[in-house]
Amino acid sequence: MTTTLPPTRTEPLKPDGSPVRVLVVDDEQYITELLTMALQYEGWLIETVGDGASAVRTARAFQPDAVIMDMMLPDTDGLSVLRRLREQQPDVPVVFLTARDAVEDRIAGLTAGGDDYVTKPFSLAEIVVRLRGLIRRAGAADRRDDPLLVVGDLTLDQHSQEVWRGGESIRLSPTEYEVLRFLMRNARRVVSKELILDRVWSYDFGGSSNVVELYISYLRRKIDAGREPMIHTKRGVGYLLKPATA
Repeated sequence: MTTTLPPTRTEPLKPDGSPVRVLVVDDEQYITELLTMALQYEGWLIETVGDGASAVRTARAFQPDAVIMDMMLPDTDGLSVLRRLREQQPDVPVVFLTARDAVEDRIAGLTAGGDDYVTKPFSLAEIVVRLRGLIRRAGAADRRDDPLLVVGDLTLDQHSQEVWRGGESIRLSPTEYEVLRFLMRNARRVVSKELILDRVWSYDFGGSSNVVELYISYLRRKIDAGREPMIHTKRGVGYLLKPATA
């Protein structure tokens, strides 16, 4: 296990002034060294491990703000580690690294609770951009927005990242939260899949809008399940969030 302290030029993203903490889980040393170099340059506190058991143990003590994890580890697979990490930190953003590029593998990682998916070889700059977006959404970055968004009986608190519908609390992952926040900021307006990709993920997701459909389906299960629907599909155009008719 290796811990790398941030350089003196640190520009912390967390409201309390402390550096963002990132746990890197990969058994290939050259990858962890490259990622450490790139993330250290951001002024973040980096800790690296090479197997799943160490990742779970280290996360418990380190309390990372984000995790970068290889899907295939010497002792287990990334999905199994993710499930154990979620028991400790339900909302920590997780980015999977993998040599696989099949759509099925991407969906498997996202469905299991991962927040992003990067295939090897990857761009270090892209990794940093993706992490910045996920960490910001997860709450490590300072927020200066008005705290409450209200659409009908749906309320979102941008300070606490809590969501309620009809007074009932709804638990969302960091990415689900950001998609819903964008929809609520654009309530009663149709937004395209491409716009959601651009504004929520903040990078080019390889031209695929399937991930938007996936997260919209997650939100519908949590926001609309057993209630009058608020999230509507406008075929060939995009999505619309508006107050329920009833």
